Amino acid sequence: MTDTPTSPTRRGLLTSAAVAATAVAAGAFAPGTARAQSTAAAPGRRMLGGLETSAIGMGVQNVHRTFTSLIPERADMVALLRAAHEEEGVDFFDCAEFYGPFAAEEILAEAIAPFRDEVQITTKFGFDVDPETGAFGGGVNSRPDHVRRAVEGSLRRLGTDRIDLLYQHRVDPQVPIAEVAGVVGEMIDEGKVLHWGLSEPGLDTLRRAHAERPLAAVQNEYSVLFRGFEADVLPLTRELGIGFVPYAPLGYGFMTGAIDMNTQFVPSDYRANTARMEPANREPNLRLVQVARDWAERKGATPGQVSLAYLMAQRDDLIPIPGTTNLQHMRENARAAQVTLTPDELAEMTAALDAIEVQGERAPPPVQEWNGAEAPDAT
Repeated sequence: MTDTPTSPTRRGLLTSAAVAATAVAAGAFAPGTARAQSTAAAPGRRMLGGLETSAIGMGVQNVHRTFTSLIPERADMVALLRAAHEEEGVDFFDCAEFYGPFAAEEILAEAIAPFRDEVQITTKFGFDVDPETGAFGGGVNSRPDHVRRAVEGSLRRLGTDRIDLLYQHRVDPQVPIAEVAGVVGEMIDEGKVLHWGLSEPGLDTLRRAHAERPLAAVQNEYSVLFRGFEADVLPLTRELGIGFVPYAPLGYGFMTGAIDMNTQFVPSDYRANTARMEPANREPNLRLVQVARDWAERKGATPGQVSLAYLMAQRDDLIPIPGTTNLQHMRENARAAQVTLTPDELAEMTAALDAIEVQGERAPPPVQEWNGAEAPDAT
């Protein structure tokens, strides 16, 4: 038996979105409430705390430039993002001030302008980006005054009066998380932010942040190529009732099957500096892609769709956000929500993946230093 990915009806998705919006207005999804207080998602949709979204979102990181630093046509990217919502029912778009800086937010704003109230948008603060010039200072910065300036800038660029989900992009080891939660909480109380989350936090910081102001989601790297958080972060977020948003859910394109031993990365490509993509490591890692190919044949899908379905089968409050600049790939990603794995199939696929030892680090050394950082205790 196969699963044939099809496009969901937009009318049904918009009806669900309207119901959710009414519930928010009525106070059912009060900003910052824990997941236990939220209602169940409509069929075919998922919840991050009190935030209801499409089952698969879309990352907007590369709409301003590709991995190879090519600059896509802005009009094409606007059309791509609009098609994701209007034709495929995607209503969860993820960006950050750091992407560009600023360019991704500006392109997303143009794209969603005709239907802003039908979608959920996320953005992030936390890198040392000058809110006016976009100059990057090379590190992180979550001082409360900087956070507020960053979020005000994002609101202007996104052309909106609220951010549906705001993340700390990376933990600042110099700023107590209580101070970060405090300034974000102020903006939640002001209605400028509806929900908040963390990206790649240390476990202790995650617990303390949630105690200060309940988190809707954690956004970490997670894919068939990198399953490292299955042992700690995924169980902890489940325990605390926090949703999980995998970025790079296709392993930076690896799990689509588009990368093989003949693939050459230009020096500016992020993957050129990632150990998992080096030829010596790539060869054994390609065994993961073969597992996905085998399952794709069984399910009547593609390796990428099966890879996304595998993540989604882990829990019902997990929403992957694959990114692309290609219309066909966007459609394929969105329709992965129609591919399902039974518990027995999930166990079988997991056993096949567990038998493969993934080689190489997931990120270049400078990036690794930002991941899993802990914020200090309040003084």
